[in-house]
Amino acid sequence: MSLPEKKIELPQLDDFRSLFLNNTQLLDVRAPVEFNQGAFPLTKNIPLINNQERTDIGIRYKNAGQDEAIRLGHELVQGKIKDDRVEQWTHFVKQNPEGVLYCFRGGMRSKISQQWIYEKTGIVYPRVKGGYKAMRRFLIEQLEESSQRISPVILSGRTGIGKTLFLNNITQKIDLEGLYHHRGSVFGKHVTPQPSQIDIENNLSIELLKHLQKEHKKIILEDEAGNIGSRRLPECLIQKMKISPVVLLDASINERIEITFQEYIIQALAEHQEFHGAGKGFDLWSEQLLENIDKIQRRLGGVRHKKLKNMLQNAIKKHVAGEVESHKEWIKVLLVEYYDPMYDYQLNNKKERIIFKGNKNEVFDFLNKEEKIN
Repeated sequence: MSLPEKKIELPQLDDFRSLFLNNTQLLDVRAPVEFNQGAFPLTKNIPLINNQERTDIGIRYKNAGQDEAIRLGHELVQGKIKDDRVEQWTHFVKQNPEGVLYCFRGGMRSKISQQWIYEKTGIVYPRVKGGYKAMRRFLIEQLEESSQRISPVILSGRTGIGKTLFLNNITQKIDLEGLYHHRGSVFGKHVTPQPSQIDIENNLSIELLKHLQKEHKKIILEDEAGNIGSRRLPECLIQKMKISPVVLLDASINERIEITFQEYIIQALAEHQEFHGAGKGFDLWSEQLLENIDKIQRRLGGVRHKKLKNMLQNAIKKHVAGEVESHKEWIKVLLVEYYDPMYDYQLNNKKERIIFKGNKNEVFDFLNKEEKIN
């Protein structure tokens, strides 16, 4: 693949901070396999070369060198294939006139894409200097720096206390479970998979940049372990959270049962059924619940595991018959006999950092008045 003979000097941008703070729409011309490994929010992937073409060009490069690889690229992307891809870019550019395009390193692929867009539309569309690699490096560096600059307040409380619901009423917060697409417990898996570790880190870094731009140094973070689902919290943030003050949210056991019931039963089932259909969705949801109980068998112990699993199986049978309230029985056992002892142990390790404890209204007032968090 070679650049057309007629070309102009097309612009490059390297103010990465502004790109992310201004929610700039991004056109990613890398192959889909690269995009799926890691990308940025507000990004559309319209590749110059697809996965198979990328593989073939890579093999040619390895066996015959750069010139032959470029020649093969030109052969693969021409005629209708080229026209279709340029047409998709053109649509994106016209829909997003303030956007920017990028490839992996800001090299040949983005230059070619720029040139072809210009030839088709007359629009001078900028590319990112250094491409994805430079933007990713910037966000990783900023993640480290931002983690040092913020002063988090950690929102803690027993499982089912409604920490995520509470955060919905706070502006100065980062919803880690939202970013990680996971509810945070062994029962917290969603129907669709978690984002890649890279995507999560990119999004987290951008959120921190936006808070700091607004001079939000005090930010509420939900108390989390090092992992949320199968993804890891950045070590720089883990270390910051370990030394940050803690606010405890309190609620009655009945409130916690109801919140857990809504999350694990009502909302989770609806999510499965919307994705898979009513019958299959119910089956997969109930299978997942039973698998989750088995995952904690060792910590429960054989007797309690058998008791809890039987309660769950009976609740599922009653659910099929139209009676859903029985789920609250096993949920209560799960909270009191499994989660609460773990919470008490973990809380003991952070008791020196607790600065306030109260119900949701009391905690909200404390954060607003004493910590100036809204």
